[in-house]
Amino acid sequence: MIEEADLQAAVAAGIIGDDTKAKLLALARERGEARAAARTPAARTAPAPKFDAVHALYYAGALIVIGAMGLFSTTAFNALGGWALTTTAVLYAAGFAVLGRRLWSAPETRTPGGLAIAVAVSMAPLAVYGIQDALNLWSLGDKPGQYRDFFPLMNASWVYMEVATIAAATLALRFFPFPFILMVASVALWFLSMDLAWLILHRDPGIWGDSWEFRRQVSLIFGVAMIALGWTMDLKWAALGDFGFWLHLFGAVTFWGALSSGSGDEFGKAAYCAANIGVIAFGLFLNRRIYAVLGAIGVCGYLGYLAFDYFKDVLAFTFVLSAIGLGVIFAGIRLQRRQRAISAFIDSSMPAALRALRPARALNA
Repeated sequence: MIEEADLQAAVAAGIIGDDTKAKLLALARERGEARAAARTPAARTAPAPKFDAVHALYYAGALIVIGAMGLFSTTAFNALGGWALTTTAVLYAAGFAVLGRRLWSAPETRTPGGLAIAVAVSMAPLAVYGIQDALNLWSLGDKPGQYRDFFPLMNASWVYMEVATIAAATLALRFFPFPFILMVASVALWFLSMDLAWLILHRDPGIWGDSWEFRRQVSLIFGVAMIALGWTMDLKWAALGDFGFWLHLFGAVTFWGALSSGSGDEFGKAAYCAANIGVIAFGLFLNRRIYAVLGAIGVCGYLGYLAFDYFKDVLAFTFVLSAIGLGVIFAGIRLQRRQRAISAFIDSSMPAALRALRPARALNA
């Protein structure tokens, strides 16, 4: 922020000497060169966050292609078998990878280029499914079903597809740092959390009633792991783009869904409400709305439980509940108006070690 002319003025005013000026300029040049060297090609070419009608069409088209391949796979598999499915997936992946690379090279088409790469990554589970079927590589000797059953069902055989998808997404991100690619990986991680529990228990998903608590604990652990990974990306790679978004989304849903599916006594339900308040605070700390939304739903659910189970015959509680809702709305308005001041107060009040864990998006909110 201080230019060479400012330093020369300081010399003329007798504040610093010529030797100090020379040292400051040399230091500034060294730091500038170090910052330039730290900027990887990915950082210089990462697409800026933007979403308008054109980008909505880009994303819609990519999702349509991904969905169309899921539908087409059933017909191709029934007609020609697993090898045809793998061949189709590989050809699709190669074609979209070539298209994505060409579009990525031009700044104005980088977003559709990144989406094309994401489509190529989404072919990984399709290709692996075809190989598994052609070679009869099914866990526990049971074929889990058609590829379209990958989404509603849980089976240890899907683990191979999920791991392959995560590996393909990691490789793609190495060369094409586009956040939407992590959406495909996040879905695979989400399914992996459920299928690993099946693999550990060696149970039929249809008779999992006696292992519900175990599955819930696995979801809690996996949700926390995905949140931690998204948090790390916020801290380490924020300059490259919002790569933590999808990990926070699926991690929060996985964790909060497992948290909300637990049962307990009155103390447990009150603790659940307190945990949701903590989720909201965590969302404010990271400046991630998904936590605020899920936490608010949890708190409202608890208040609704009180209303219908304990105060259903007390009409006054309805008005109290409405007043609480209005209070939350006005608190949101107040927070929006004084967000910068509140954020600055929080930063000045918390220890330096804790402040270092706040992502740049939260510090600049």
